[in-house]
Amino acid sequence: MEKKILIADDNPEIIDILETYAKRDGYLVLRAKDGVQAIDLFTKNMPDIVLLDVMMPRKNGYDVCKEIRSLSNTPVILITARGEDSDRIMGLDIGADDYIVKPFSPGEVMARVRAVLRRLAPADAGNQAFIVHGNLSIRLEDYVATYNEAPINLTKKELEILWLFAENPGKVFTRDNLLNSVWGYDYFGDARTVDTHIKRLRAKMDAMPGMPDKAWEIRTIWGVGYKFEVPAHA
Repeated sequence: MEKKILIADDNPEIIDILETYAKRDGYLVLRAKDGVQAIDLFTKNMPDIVLLDVMMPRKNGYDVCKEIRSLSNTPVILITARGEDSDRIMGLDIGADDYIVKPFSPGEVMARVRAVLRRLAPADAGNQAFIVHGNLSIRLEDYVATYNEAPINLTKKELEILWLFAENPGKVFTRDNLLNSVWGYDYFGDARTVDTHIKRLRAKMDAMPGMPDKAWEIRTIWGVGYKFEVPAHA
């Protein structure tokens, strides 16, 4: 089946350039000139990946990304002229898989597309996609986590962090380890985005009835990073 990529930008010249490179990689290209059209095309066509400009008319890229995340875990790469760390962190916090600053190389953009899709490939290829620790269960295949069989409302990145921890009990992850493993590329911005995600993950887990669970714990290793600890008796 032909892969589909949605490219949303209010500058048609940028779409033209990215479309040329995307077609070389075998994609069917969907073009959107504003945020409202991007959502419409997304819901009607369900592309494999989305390239999304931040500063668009009618609905900006951040809002479009949030809406896509409420509907699907389809990879989203934000493209913007704003390169401040706060903008990068905001984009990653709302669920973007990557963040590219203009001006950019179209070849690099497509390389990022391939990297994001490669990172998602193992679950599709039939690798282990279900983990249980005590009353916690995580399914990576459809991005579902439950505690005492009740669903936990996690974002895509929060679930991927929890999965990485649960798959590697006892292993200490630095912030850089987590950025490279979960975001799938070398992130050059503020690594505090990891702390933000883990803070939110812990808050959501702590709010679940029956917590804390003595069968596991997300521990902070001061000066190093984090680990998923499973007591020997668990």
